[in-house]
Amino acid sequence: MARSSGSATKPKITKVEWALIVLLASINFTHILDFVIIMPLGKQLITELQITPGQFGYIVSAYGLAACIAGITAATVVDRFDRRSVLLFNYAGFTISTLACGLAPDYTWLLVARALAGAFGGVTSSAILAVIGDVFPNERRGVAIGAVTSAFAVASIVGLPAGLMLATHYGRGVPFLALAALSVPIWIAALVRLPSLTAHRERVGGNIWSELRTVVTHPNHLRSFAFMFALVMGTFTIIPFLAPYLELNCGATREEVAMVYSIAGVFTLIGMNIVGYLTDRFGQRRVFLVMASGSILMTLAITNMPAWGLAVYAAGATGFMVTAAGRIIPAQAMMIGSSPAALRGRFMNLNNAVSHMATGIAPLIAGAIITQTNESAPLVGYPVAGLVAVAFATSALGLAFLLRSAHKPAVFVQKVEVSEPVLV
Repeated sequence: MARSSGSATKPKITKVEWALIVLLASINFTHILDFVIIMPLGKQLITELQITPGQFGYIVSAYGLAACIAGITAATVVDRFDRRSVLLFNYAGFTISTLACGLAPDYTWLLVARALAGAFGGVTSSAILAVIGDVFPNERRGVAIGAVTSAFAVASIVGLPAGLMLATHYGRGVPFLALAALSVPIWIAALVRLPSLTAHRERVGGNIWSELRTVVTHPNHLRSFAFMFALVMGTFTIIPFLAPYLELNCGATREEVAMVYSIAGVFTLIGMNIVGYLTDRFGQRRVFLVMASGSILMTLAITNMPAWGLAVYAAGATGFMVTAAGRIIPAQAMMIGSSPAALRGRFMNLNNAVSHMATGIAPLIAGAIITQTNESAPLVGYPVAGLVAVAFATSALGLAFLLRSAHKPAVFVQKVEVSEPVLV
């Protein structure tokens, strides 16, 4: 058994643990790409399905709202099962739902399919974080979270441009069909390689509703819920409108917008892994405060960006994405560490439910602020939406000081059988 003694030398992540991280990152990549690909397809979906912008908004919101409901529901029972079983079941459901999105012939079908994808995808995301919390101790958790959450950057670099190209040349459903096809071998790899994690079940028992009440009323959990809500609101209030703002207000072409996302994605991929290392090296709260402060400054910059060309757009988007994504790594580490192991699965589902709820609320707030006189006119009110985002992000800074690590043990010890024991 390997533990950190608090000395300068900390145990390194083993090859077997890295294999587990790559597997979890692959699952997370497909989930993240499925979540974000729908937004750039908005214009095409509105035209081909003959729906209104409001109906398209329902398609986007259906994912987050379904994930929120599923997370709350799963939280009542998830800690009674093997983490492996939970992840495999929900990832299979996600894959089938994504396939249904690709085959959707009309608005109603697509709306239902997106809701199902959100429900299964949301629980899958929570299960990934629960596995990280169970396998990796606090002093190595930052690197693991940084690598797994790098899936967001990879989705921006590779997934979004590829998905948009497929939709443009072969039809709106093809990106989802390709994503479902990619998910199948990843699910098989998870079936073969994912370790069984059941030690948390030794501490689970009794009445389900009593246990859920324990999770919901835990002081650390309440702080984490508020923290997560503020974090998501601090970015998602402006993210859905970033591409339209670059095109309509700054004069960027669609090709330039794709290039901006790719450039920002590359730097975010590099940055997130560096932030993961720094989190373990200098401490979670300290690194969060630095990255969150940078995110606030970049939010103000990007929502007031002048029409100064591709280099400025790329620099602004890169600074925003690196700091906004980077702050999530220490934040997630703090939130995972705030929950006792026996409650972690349910807590992560509820915490993810809060996150998805915020992704549904934030665009509604921004949509009430941002206006447009016609489809080709500049957006009005984006800087105001930026100030709203800054207000939430600033509140997250204050909430970070209220989070506390769970009392012993923050992480429990379990041997993870893959091809050799993984010791935490």
